[in-house]
Amino acid sequence: MTILGTIVAFLIVFGILVFVHEFGHFFMAKLVGVKVEVFSFGYGKRLFGLRKGDTDYRVSLIPMGGYVKLLGEGMFEKGRPISPDDFMAKNRFERFLILVMGSIMNILLAIVLVAILNLVGVTVPEYQQQAPVIGWVDPGSPAERAGLLVGDEILEINGRAVKTWSEVEIAVGSRPEKEILVTIRRGGERLQVPLKTDKITRYEMGYAGFRAHILTQVMMVNPGSPAEKAGLQPGDVILAVNGEPVFFYNFVKRIEENPEKPLVLTVERQGQRLDLTVVPRKEGNVGKIGILQGAKSVTRKYPFFAALGQSLRENARNTFLVFNFLKDLFTGQASTRQLGGPIEIASLSHAAMKMGLLAMMSWIAIISLQLGILNLLPIPVFDGGQIFVLMIESLIRRDLSPKMREIWMQIGFVIFVFIIVFVILNDIVKRLPSGWKSLIPF
Repeated sequence: MTILGTIVAFLIVFGILVFVHEFGHFFMAKLVGVKVEVFSFGYGKRLFGLRKGDTDYRVSLIPMGGYVKLLGEGMFEKGRPISPDDFMAKNRFERFLILVMGSIMNILLAIVLVAILNLVGVTVPEYQQQAPVIGWVDPGSPAERAGLLVGDEILEINGRAVKTWSEVEIAVGSRPEKEILVTIRRGGERLQVPLKTDKITRYEMGYAGFRAHILTQVMMVNPGSPAEKAGLQPGDVILAVNGEPVFFYNFVKRIEENPEKPLVLTVERQGQRLDLTVVPRKEGNVGKIGILQGAKSVTRKYPFFAALGQSLRENARNTFLVFNFLKDLFTGQASTRQLGGPIEIASLSHAAMKMGLLAMMSWIAIISLQLGILNLLPIPVFDGGQIFVLMIESLIRRDLSPKMREIWMQIGFVIFVFIIVFVILNDIVKRLPSGWKSLIPF
Protein backbone atom coordinates (compact mmCIF):
# COMPACT_ATOMS: atom_id res chain seq x y z
CA MET A 1 0.00 0.00 0.00
CA THR A 2 2.86 2.41 0.78
CA ILE A 3 4.47 1.83 -2.62
CA LEU A 4 1.14 2.19 -4.39
CA GLY A 5 0.31 5.29 -2.37
CA THR A 6 3.70 6.80 -3.18
CA ILE A 7 3.20 6.17 -6.89
CA VAL A 8 -0.29 7.65 -6.80
CA ALA A 9 0.91 10.74 -4.91
CA PHE A 10 3.80 11.20 -7.34
CA LEU A 11 1.49 10.96 -10.36
CA ILE A 12 -0.95 13.45 -8.82
CA VAL A 13 1.74 16.01 -8.04
CA PHE A 14 3.63 15.63 -11.30
CA GLY A 15 0.40 15.42 -13.26
CA ILE A 16 -0.72 18.81 -11.95
CA LEU A 17 2.70 20.43 -12.39
CA VAL A 18 3.22 19.08 -15.90
CA PHE A 19 -0.31 19.92 -17.03
CA VAL A 20 -0.03 23.51 -15.78
CA HIS A 21 3.46 23.97 -17.26
CA GLU A 22 2.65 22.50 -20.66
CA PHE A 23 -0.71 24.24 -20.77
CA GLY A 24 1.23 27.51 -20.54
CA HIS A 25 3.19 26.60 -23.68
CA PHE A 26 0.03 25.27 -25.34
CA PHE A 27 -2.07 28.34 -24.56
CA MET A 28 0.52 30.84 -25.75
CA ALA A 29 1.30 28.82 -28.88
CA LYS A 30 -2.38 28.80 -29.81
CA LEU A 31 -2.62 32.51 -28.99
CA VAL A 32 0.15 33.49 -31.42
CA GLY A 33 -0.98 30.99 -34.06
CA VAL A 34 1.48 28.07 -33.78
CA LYS A 35 0.26 24.54 -34.51
CA VAL A 36 0.56 22.19 -31.50
CA GLU A 37 1.21 18.64 -32.72
CA VAL A 38 1.59 16.81 -29.37
CA PHE A 39 0.60 17.48 -25.75
CA SER A 40 2.22 14.65 -23.75
CA PHE A 41 2.34 13.66 -20.10
CA GLY A 42 5.62 11.77 -19.83
CA TYR A 43 8.31 10.96 -22.37
CA GLY A 44 9.02 8.05 -24.68
CA LYS A 45 6.58 5.61 -26.26
CA ARG A 46 2.95 6.69 -26.53
CA LEU A 47 0.74 4.56 -24.27
CA PHE A 48 -2.70 6.01 -24.95
CA GLY A 49 -4.46 9.26 -25.67
CA LEU A 50 -6.81 11.00 -28.05
CA ARG A 51 -6.45 13.21 -31.08
CA LYS A 52 -8.50 16.38 -31.23
CA GLY A 53 -8.02 18.80 -34.08
CA ASP A 54 -4.32 19.14 -34.91
CA THR A 55 -3.14 17.92 -31.49
CA ASP A 56 -2.39 14.43 -30.13
CA TYR A 57 -3.11 14.50 -26.38
CA ARG A 58 -1.20 11.50 -25.00
CA VAL A 59 0.21 9.71 -21.97
CA SER A 60 3.71 8.37 -22.59
CA LEU A 61 5.80 5.62 -21.03
CA ILE A 62 8.17 7.53 -18.71
CA PRO A 63 6.23 9.72 -16.22
CA MET A 64 9.16 12.07 -15.52
CA GLY A 65 7.60 15.24 -16.88
CA GLY A 66 6.00 16.02 -20.20
CA TYR A 67 6.21 18.17 -23.28
CA VAL A 68 4.37 20.09 -25.97
CA LYS A 69 5.59 19.51 -29.55
CA LEU A 70 5.11 22.53 -31.77
CA LEU A 71 5.21 22.47 -35.55
CA GLY A 72 8.76 23.30 -36.64
CA GLU A 73 10.22 23.38 -33.12
CA GLY A 74 13.77 22.02 -33.15
CA MET A 75 13.86 21.86 -36.96
CA PHE A 76 16.75 24.04 -38.08
CA GLU A 77 17.38 22.83 -41.63
CA LYS A 78 17.94 25.59 -44.15
CA GLY A 79 15.56 25.74 -47.05
CA ARG A 80 12.76 23.69 -45.50
CA PRO A 81 9.26 25.01 -46.24
CA ILE A 82 7.86 27.06 -43.34
CA SER A 83 4.11 27.51 -43.05
CA PRO A 84 2.51 30.47 -41.23
CA ASP A 85 1.66 28.26 -38.21
CA ASP A 86 5.26 27.03 -37.89
CA PHE A 87 7.13 27.87 -34.66
CA MET A 88 10.07 29.24 -36.65
CA ALA A 89 7.72 31.47 -38.66
CA LYS A 90 7.10 33.60 -35.58
CA ASN A 91 9.29 36.48 -34.50
CA ARG A 92 11.68 36.10 -31.58
CA PHE A 93 9.41 37.87 -29.11
CA GLU A 94 6.51 35.53 -29.91
CA ARG A 95 8.79 32.50 -29.57
CA PHE A 96 10.04 33.91 -26.26
CA LEU A 97 6.47 34.24 -24.98
CA ILE A 98 5.73 30.60 -25.88
CA LEU A 99 8.90 29.35 -24.16
CA VAL A 100 8.57 31.40 -20.99
CA MET A 101 4.86 30.81 -20.44
CA GLY A 102 5.37 27.32 -18.98
CA SER A 103 7.45 28.66 -16.13
CA ILE A 104 5.14 31.63 -15.66
CA MET A 105 2.20 29.26 -15.23
CA ASN A 106 4.10 27.23 -12.60
CA ILE A 107 4.95 30.39 -10.70
CA LEU A 108 1.34 31.61 -10.95
CA LEU A 109 0.14 28.23 -9.65
CA ALA A 110 2.39 28.62 -6.61
CA ILE A 111 1.07 32.15 -5.98
CA VAL A 112 -2.58 31.05 -6.31
CA LEU A 113 -2.19 28.00 -4.05
CA VAL A 114 -0.38 29.93 -1.31
CA ALA A 115 -3.00 32.69 -1.54
CA ILE A 116 -5.77 30.10 -1.07
CA LEU A 117 -3.94 28.64 1.94
CA ASN A 118 -3.57 32.11 3.44
CA LEU A 119 -7.26 32.75 2.79
CA VAL A 120 -8.54 29.59 4.50
CA GLY A 121 -5.93 29.78 7.27
CA VAL A 122 -2.56 28.13 7.73
CA THR A 123 -1.19 26.66 10.94
CA VAL A 124 2.52 27.33 11.43
CA PRO A 125 4.97 27.02 14.35
CA GLU A 126 4.81 30.28 16.29
CA TYR A 127 8.56 30.66 16.74
CA GLN A 128 9.45 30.61 13.03
CA GLN A 129 8.52 34.26 12.43
CA GLN A 130 9.95 35.49 15.74
CA ALA A 131 13.23 37.38 16.08
CA PRO A 132 16.13 34.90 16.37
CA VAL A 133 16.95 35.21 20.06
CA ILE A 134 18.57 32.03 21.37
CA GLY A 135 16.40 30.29 23.97
CA TRP A 136 18.29 27.03 24.25
CA VAL A 137 21.75 25.64 23.46
CA ASP A 138 22.10 21.87 23.09
CA PRO A 139 24.78 20.43 25.41
CA GLY A 140 27.91 19.46 23.47
CA SER A 141 26.66 21.16 20.29
CA PRO A 142 28.68 23.38 17.93
CA ALA A 143 26.88 26.39 19.42
CA GLU A 144 28.02 25.49 22.95
CA ARG A 145 31.59 24.89 21.75
CA ALA A 146 31.55 28.29 20.02
CA GLY A 147 30.45 30.01 23.25
CA LEU A 148 26.98 31.09 22.19
CA LEU A 149 24.61 31.78 25.08
CA VAL A 150 20.90 31.86 25.82
CA GLY A 151 19.73 35.43 25.16
CA ASP A 152 22.11 36.09 22.26
CA GLU A 153 20.28 37.63 19.30
CA ILE A 154 21.44 36.35 15.91
CA LEU A 155 21.81 39.23 13.45
CA GLU A 156 23.73 37.77 10.50
CA ILE A 157 25.08 34.45 9.22
CA ASN A 158 28.06 34.75 6.90
CA GLY A 159 27.30 38.43 6.45
CA ARG A 160 23.70 37.79 5.37
CA ALA A 161 21.08 39.42 7.60
CA VAL A 162 18.56 37.12 9.27
CA LYS A 163 15.40 38.51 10.84
CA THR A 164 13.46 35.38 11.82
CA TRP A 165 14.15 31.85 13.05
CA SER A 166 12.90 30.54 9.73
CA GLU A 167 15.73 32.39 7.97
CA VAL A 168 18.25 31.14 10.53
CA GLU A 169 17.15 27.52 10.04
CA ILE A 170 17.57 27.80 6.27
CA ALA A 171 20.95 29.54 6.51
CA VAL A 172 22.35 26.93 8.89
CA GLY A 173 20.55 23.93 7.43
CA SER A 174 22.03 24.48 3.98
CA ARG A 175 25.62 24.48 5.31
CA PRO A 176 26.54 21.09 6.81
CA GLU A 177 30.06 20.73 8.20
CA LYS A 178 30.97 24.28 7.16
CA GLU A 179 32.64 27.14 8.97
CA ILE A 180 30.08 29.91 9.38
CA LEU A 181 30.39 33.33 10.96
CA VAL A 182 27.50 34.15 13.28
CA THR A 183 27.03 37.83 14.11
CA ILE A 184 25.15 38.29 17.40
CA ARG A 185 24.04 41.03 19.76
CA ARG A 186 24.88 40.33 23.41
CA GLY A 187 24.14 42.92 26.07
CA GLY A 188 24.13 45.75 23.54
CA GLU A 189 27.47 44.63 22.06
CA ARG A 190 27.81 43.30 18.52
CA LEU A 191 30.03 40.21 18.31
CA GLN A 192 31.15 37.84 15.57
CA VAL A 193 31.40 34.18 16.55
CA PRO A 194 32.96 31.55 14.24
CA LEU A 195 31.18 28.19 14.36
CA LYS A 196 31.60 24.91 12.49
CA THR A 197 28.31 23.13 11.88
CA ASP A 198 27.70 19.40 12.13
CA LYS A 199 25.38 17.47 9.81
CA ILE A 200 22.21 15.59 10.72
CA THR A 201 19.60 13.44 8.94
CA ARG A 202 20.02 11.62 5.64
CA TYR A 203 19.67 14.98 3.89
CA GLU A 204 22.91 16.13 5.58
CA MET A 205 21.30 19.26 6.98
CA GLY A 206 23.54 21.68 8.80
CA TYR A 207 23.24 21.64 12.61
CA ALA A 208 24.44 24.32 15.03
CA GLY A 209 22.56 23.43 18.22
CA PHE A 210 21.00 26.79 19.09
CA ARG A 211 17.22 27.00 19.24
CA ALA A 212 14.39 29.42 19.85
CA HIS A 213 12.13 29.67 22.90
CA ILE A 214 9.85 26.92 21.57
CA LEU A 215 6.87 26.07 23.75
CA THR A 216 5.39 22.56 23.73
CA GLN A 217 1.86 22.09 22.43
CA VAL A 218 -0.17 18.92 22.92
CA MET A 219 -1.16 17.62 19.49
CA MET A 220 -2.81 14.33 20.52
CA VAL A 221 -3.64 12.53 23.80
CA ASN A 222 -3.63 8.74 23.85
CA PRO A 223 -6.80 7.18 25.32
CA GLY A 224 -6.29 5.78 28.83
CA SER A 225 -2.88 7.49 29.17
CA PRO A 226 -1.63 9.41 32.23
CA ALA A 227 -2.10 12.59 30.21
CA GLU A 228 -5.79 11.86 29.63
CA LYS A 229 -6.30 11.02 33.31
CA ALA A 230 -4.65 14.32 34.26
CA GLY A 231 -7.04 16.25 32.00
CA LEU A 232 -4.62 17.28 29.25
CA GLN A 233 -6.31 18.15 25.96
CA PRO A 234 -5.11 18.68 22.38
CA GLY A 235 -4.14 22.33 21.97
CA ASP A 236 -2.86 22.75 25.52
CA VAL A 237 0.44 24.64 25.67
CA ILE A 238 2.80 23.44 28.42
CA LEU A 239 4.51 26.32 30.20
CA ALA A 240 6.10 24.78 33.29
CA VAL A 241 6.72 21.58 35.23
CA ASN A 242 6.54 21.94 39.04
CA GLY A 243 6.73 25.70 38.58
CA GLU A 244 9.90 25.62 36.47
CA PRO A 245 9.55 26.92 32.87
CA VAL A 246 10.14 24.24 30.24
CA PHE A 247 10.56 24.35 26.50
CA PHE A 248 10.12 21.86 23.69
CA TYR A 249 13.63 20.41 24.02
CA ASN A 250 13.67 19.75 27.77
CA PHE A 251 10.01 18.93 28.45
CA VAL A 252 10.40 15.28 27.42
CA LYS A 253 13.55 14.99 29.51
CA ARG A 254 11.69 16.16 32.62
CA ILE A 255 8.95 13.58 32.01
CA GLU A 256 11.37 10.74 31.31
CA GLU A 257 13.41 11.48 34.45
CA ASN A 258 10.39 11.22 36.76
CA PRO A 259 8.55 7.91 36.25
CA GLU A 260 5.74 7.28 38.74
CA LYS A 261 6.29 10.69 40.38
CA PRO A 262 3.50 13.31 40.47
CA LEU A 263 4.34 16.36 38.34
CA VAL A 264 2.36 19.60 38.22
CA LEU A 265 2.05 20.84 34.65
CA THR A 266 1.16 24.49 34.14
CA VAL A 267 -0.69 24.73 30.84
CA GLU A 268 -2.30 27.47 28.80
CA ARG A 269 -5.74 26.61 27.43
CA GLN A 270 -7.77 29.16 25.47
CA GLY A 271 -6.05 32.07 27.23
CA GLN A 272 -6.34 30.62 30.74
CA ARG A 273 -3.67 29.00 32.90
CA LEU A 274 -4.36 25.68 34.58
CA ASP A 275 -2.34 23.43 36.88
CA LEU A 276 -2.77 19.72 36.13
CA THR A 277 -1.12 16.87 38.04
CA VAL A 278 0.19 13.99 35.92
CA VAL A 279 1.95 10.81 37.04
CA PRO A 280 4.23 9.52 34.23
CA ARG A 281 3.84 5.81 33.58
CA LYS A 282 7.07 3.82 33.78
CA GLU A 283 7.98 2.25 30.44
CA GLY A 284 11.36 0.55 30.60
CA ASN A 285 13.42 2.92 32.71
CA VAL A 286 11.76 6.18 31.69
CA GLY A 287 8.50 8.00 32.26
CA LYS A 288 5.84 8.48 29.57
CA ILE A 289 2.55 10.38 29.73
CA GLY A 290 1.06 9.41 26.34
CA ILE A 291 0.94 12.53 24.21
CA LEU A 292 2.09 13.58 20.76
CA GLN A 293 3.82 16.92 21.18
CA GLY A 294 4.68 19.65 18.71
CA ALA A 295 5.92 23.21 18.67
CA LYS A 296 3.33 25.79 19.72
CA SER A 297 1.46 26.76 16.58
CA VAL A 298 -0.63 29.70 15.49
CA THR A 299 -3.23 29.93 12.73
CA ARG A 300 -2.78 32.80 10.32
CA LYS A 301 -5.79 33.76 8.21
CA TYR A 302 -5.98 36.72 5.85
CA PRO A 303 -8.72 38.51 3.90
CA PHE A 304 -8.58 38.16 0.09
CA PHE A 305 -6.22 40.96 -0.93
CA ALA A 306 -4.00 40.50 2.13
CA ALA A 307 -3.81 36.75 1.36
CA LEU A 308 -2.69 37.53 -2.19
CA GLY A 309 -0.14 40.07 -1.00
CA GLN A 310 1.23 37.64 1.58
CA SER A 311 1.48 34.97 -1.11
CA LEU A 312 3.49 37.29 -3.34
CA ARG A 313 5.86 38.07 -0.47
CA GLU A 314 6.27 34.42 0.50
CA ASN A 315 6.94 33.30 -3.07
CA ALA A 316 9.37 36.19 -3.63
CA ARG A 317 11.24 35.16 -0.47
CA ASN A 318 11.27 31.52 -1.55
CA THR A 319 12.57 32.53 -4.99
CA PHE A 320 15.55 34.26 -3.38
CA LEU A 321 16.09 31.16 -1.24
CA VAL A 322 16.26 28.98 -4.36
CA PHE A 323 18.86 31.25 -5.95
CA ASN A 324 20.86 31.46 -2.72
CA PHE A 325 20.82 27.67 -2.46
CA LEU A 326 22.01 27.30 -6.06
CA LYS A 327 24.82 29.77 -5.37
CA ASP A 328 25.80 27.90 -2.21
CA LEU A 329 25.64 24.60 -4.10
CA PHE A 330 28.00 25.78 -6.83
CA THR A 331 30.39 27.33 -4.30
CA GLY A 332 30.43 24.17 -2.17
CA GLN A 333 28.65 25.76 0.81
CA ALA A 334 25.62 23.46 0.44
CA SER A 335 25.57 19.68 0.16
CA THR A 336 24.31 17.86 -2.94
CA ARG A 337 22.52 15.47 -0.55
CA GLN A 338 20.00 18.28 -0.02
CA LEU A 339 18.89 17.92 -3.63
CA GLY A 340 15.77 15.85 -4.21
CA GLY A 341 15.08 13.76 -7.29
CA PRO A 342 11.96 11.86 -8.41
CA ILE A 343 12.22 9.24 -5.64
CA GLU A 344 12.46 11.93 -2.96
CA ILE A 345 9.67 13.98 -4.51
CA ALA A 346 7.46 10.88 -4.66
CA SER A 347 8.16 10.06 -1.01
CA LEU A 348 7.44 13.61 0.19
CA SER A 349 4.35 13.79 -2.02
CA HIS A 350 3.00 10.67 -0.31
CA ALA A 351 3.73 12.17 3.13
CA ALA A 352 1.93 15.38 2.15
CA MET A 353 -1.04 13.45 0.76
CA LYS A 354 -1.44 11.57 4.06
CA MET A 355 -1.47 14.89 5.94
CA GLY A 356 -4.46 16.16 3.99
CA LEU A 357 -5.52 18.53 1.23
CA LEU A 358 -3.95 21.68 2.63
CA ALA A 359 -0.56 20.00 3.11
CA MET A 360 -0.78 18.64 -0.45
CA MET A 361 -1.57 22.12 -1.80
CA SER A 362 1.38 23.58 0.10
CA TRP A 363 3.73 20.90 -1.26
CA ILE A 364 2.54 21.40 -4.85
CA ALA A 365 3.07 25.16 -4.45
CA ILE A 366 6.66 24.62 -3.27
CA ILE A 367 7.52 22.24 -6.12
CA SER A 368 5.72 24.35 -8.73
CA LEU A 369 7.68 27.46 -7.80
CA GLN A 370 10.98 25.57 -7.93
CA LEU A 371 10.09 23.97 -11.25
CA GLY A 372 9.19 27.35 -12.71
CA ILE A 373 12.48 28.88 -11.59
CA LEU A 374 14.80 25.98 -12.44
CA ASN A 375 13.27 25.54 -15.89
CA LEU A 376 14.48 29.05 -16.75
CA LEU A 377 18.13 28.15 -16.14
CA PRO A 378 20.20 28.35 -19.36
CA ILE A 379 20.51 24.57 -19.77
CA PRO A 380 19.92 23.66 -23.45
CA VAL A 381 17.05 21.17 -23.10
CA PHE A 382 15.25 23.40 -20.58
CA ASP A 383 13.10 26.30 -21.73
CA GLY A 384 15.78 28.57 -20.31
CA GLY A 385 18.31 27.10 -22.73
CA GLN A 386 16.15 27.99 -25.71
CA ILE A 387 15.44 31.43 -24.27
CA PHE A 388 19.20 31.90 -23.91
CA VAL A 389 19.64 31.14 -27.63
CA LEU A 390 16.92 33.67 -28.49
CA MET A 391 18.74 36.30 -26.41
CA ILE A 392 22.02 35.58 -28.21
CA GLU A 393 20.29 35.81 -31.57
CA SER A 394 18.67 39.09 -30.57
CA LEU A 395 22.08 40.52 -29.62
CA ILE A 396 23.83 39.44 -32.82
CA ARG A 397 20.70 40.23 -34.89
CA ARG A 398 20.71 36.94 -36.80
CA ASP A 399 19.75 33.31 -36.24
CA LEU A 400 22.41 30.81 -35.20
CA SER A 401 23.34 28.28 -37.83
CA PRO A 402 21.57 24.89 -37.81
CA LYS A 403 24.91 23.27 -36.91
CA MET A 404 25.36 25.52 -33.86
CA ARG A 405 21.81 24.80 -32.72
CA GLU A 406 22.33 21.07 -33.13
CA ILE A 407 25.54 21.16 -31.06
CA TRP A 408 23.77 23.21 -28.39
CA MET A 409 20.95 20.66 -28.16
CA GLN A 410 23.39 17.73 -28.03
CA ILE A 411 25.24 19.38 -25.15
CA GLY A 412 21.92 19.94 -23.44
CA PHE A 413 20.89 16.31 -23.83
CA VAL A 414 24.13 15.14 -22.20
CA ILE A 415 23.64 17.60 -19.32
CA PHE A 416 20.01 16.55 -18.92
CA VAL A 417 20.89 12.84 -18.76
CA PHE A 418 23.65 13.59 -16.25
CA ILE A 419 21.25 15.59 -14.03
CA ILE A 420 18.59 12.85 -14.11
CA VAL A 421 21.10 10.09 -13.32
CA PHE A 422 22.71 12.18 -10.58
CA VAL A 423 19.49 13.07 -8.74
CA ILE A 424 18.19 9.49 -8.90
CA LEU A 425 21.48 8.09 -7.55
CA ASN A 426 21.45 10.83 -4.93
CA ASP A 427 17.97 9.74 -3.82
CA ILE A 428 19.12 6.11 -3.61
CA VAL A 429 22.27 6.99 -1.64
CA LYS A 430 20.21 8.85 0.99
CA ARG A 431 18.37 5.59 1.65
CA LEU A 432 21.46 3.39 1.93
CA PRO A 433 22.80 2.21 5.31
CA SER A 434 25.39 4.66 6.63
CA GLY A 435 28.26 2.23 6.09
CA TRP A 436 27.59 2.11 2.35
CA LYS A 437 27.47 5.88 1.87
CA SER A 438 31.22 6.27 2.31
CA LEU A 439 31.70 4.23 -0.87
CA ILE A 440 29.76 6.78 -2.98
CA PRO A 441 31.97 9.56 -4.45
CA PHE A 442 29.43 12.39 -4.02
